[in-house]
Amino acid sequence: MSCPLCIEDGGALVWRGAHLRVIRADEAGFPAFYRVVWNAHVAEFSDLSAAERGHCMEAVTRVEQALRQHLAPTKVNIAALGNMVPHLHWHVIARFDWDSHFPSPVWAAAQRPSPAQQEGGVRERLPQVEDTMRQSLGPLALP
Repeated sequence: MSCPLCIEDGGALVWRGAHLRVIRADEAGFPAFYRVVWNAHVAEFSDLSAAERGHCMEAVTRVEQALRQHLAPTKVNIAALGNMVPHLHWHVIARFDWDSHFPSPVWAAAQRPSPAQQEGGVRERLPQVEDTMRQSLGPLALP
């Protein structure tokens, strides 16, 4: 079985480093849904060395900080599931109290219709969010 995250970026590429990349996922109803994807194929976080784990979580932190700085979400969800795609990746998702699923997880049933106007407002700010991510992640390297 081929791994989709080994074959493709997995979404709109925001930034790529030597060991990981950040992509914006196309997830309906969640315009600020990002993934930090480890470039090499590993299934579990514990497959990484201590330095690699620190590097990975620093990237997750910087993505979260950019979301918080520009979007002021109600909450940022961070998850590493990998049940469908067993390739190490972290979901970093800006959540808002108006989103269709809040306060439930993004994978639960919708609680209400998706608010197009609010989602559009978030989408308009994504170029600034992603510029901040690139600036912050640019110097990120393994120690």
